[in-house]
Amino acid sequence: MRSFDYSKLQNCTIDTEILGFVSKIREYKGRQELYVHQKKDKLDKLVEIAKIQSTESSNKIEGIVTTDSRIKQLVADKTAPRNRDEKEIMGYRDVLNIIHENFEYIPLTSNYILQLHKHLYQYASPDFGGKFKNVQNYIVASLPDGSSRTLFTPLSPIETPQAVQNLCETFNHAMDMGEIEPLLLIANFIKDFLCIHPFNDGNGRMSRLLTTLLLYRSGFVVGKYISLEKKIEKTKDTYYDVLEASSENWNDGTNDNTPFVKYLLGIILAAYREFEERLNLIDDTVSAAEAVENVIRKRLGKFTKSDIQEECPAFARQTIEKAIKELCDRGMIEKKGSGRATYYVCRN
Repeated sequence: MRSFDYSKLQNCTIDTEILGFVSKIREYKGRQELYVHQKKDKLDKLVEIAKIQSTESSNKIEGIVTTDSRIKQLVADKTAPRNRDEKEIMGYRDVLNIIHENFEYIPLTSNYILQLHKHLYQYASPDFGGKFKNVQNYIVASLPDGSSRTLFTPLSPIETPQAVQNLCETFNHAMDMGEIEPLLLIANFIKDFLCIHPFNDGNGRMSRLLTTLLLYRSGFVVGKYISLEKKIEKTKDTYYDVLEASSENWNDGTNDNTPFVKYLLGIILAAYREFEERLNLIDDTVSAAEAVENVIRKRLGKFTKSDIQEECPAFARQTIEKAIKELCDRGMIEKKGSGRATYYVCRN
C-alpha cells in the first residue's frame, strides 16, 4: 500500500522558483481581498464568465464538448441536456455551484469526495457516480502511429478506498498543524489524488473540482472570478507532461512532485494576474472604447467580439460592438470574415 506523510514536506528544501510563486500568489491574494471588498457589486459578470469557462474547459480536456451557445444555456440552467456529453456538463456545473456556495461546509474526506463524484454523474449515469473504481485503470498515451503505451499504473481497486482515506487524513493533519504552506499541500494532494486515480471515470474533472475546493477553503478564491480550468486547458500538453514527470516511481514513494507543483502554482499565479488586469477595466472613469483599446493592445493574433466581451465584463455587448466599430473606423483594427466567422486583427 502506498503511504502518505505530508509532514515530510516541512523538512524538504524548497527551490527559489516555488518560493517565488508562493510569495507572489500571497501578494496578489492580499490585494484581491481589498479589491473584492471595494468593487463587489461589479464582479458578478466575472463570476458568470468564469463558471461558463470552467465548466466548458474542464470537460473539453476530457473530450466532452458542446457548442458555445449550448454551454452558456446549460450553465445558466435555461435548457435540458440533449446527449450524454451535455448531461456530464450539467453534472460538472452542479458540483462547481455546490463548491462556490458551500465550500466552507465541505471538509476533505473520502465520503465527501464520493458525494461530489455522485453529483458529477447524476444526469449521465446515476448508478455509476459516487463509487470507487472496480477495475484496474491505466494512464495511457496515444502515439502518432495509432498505437498506445502505458505511462502509469495507478493503485488497484482493492487498495483505493483506504488510500483515499489515508490521503485525506494526512492532508487534513498537515493543514491543522499549520507548519506547511497550504499551496504546497494542495498541489501535492492533487498530484497524489491523480496518481491513485480512484474512479473508473471522472478523475481529471474531480481533481480540478477538488483544486477549486481546497483553494477556496484556504482563502485563495481567484477561481471564482478567473477560470483555472481554462488556463489548464490552454496548456494541456504541459499539464500532461508534468503529470508524467511527477508520476515516475510514484508507486514506491520516490517520485518528485516538483514539476506538477510548479505548474499548478504557475496556473494560480496567472489567474491572479489576469484578475487584476480585468479589474482595471472595471473602472467608472474608463470609457468602453478605452477599455477595448487597452485589451486589444495586449493581444496577439486574431480575436472576436466574444473574446473582448469576456475581458470587459462591465460593458454590454452592444457597447463593445460600438467600441470595436469605432476602432475599425480609426484604422487600429481590421475586420475579417463575415457572419459567425467574423474576427478582427490589429493593423500595423
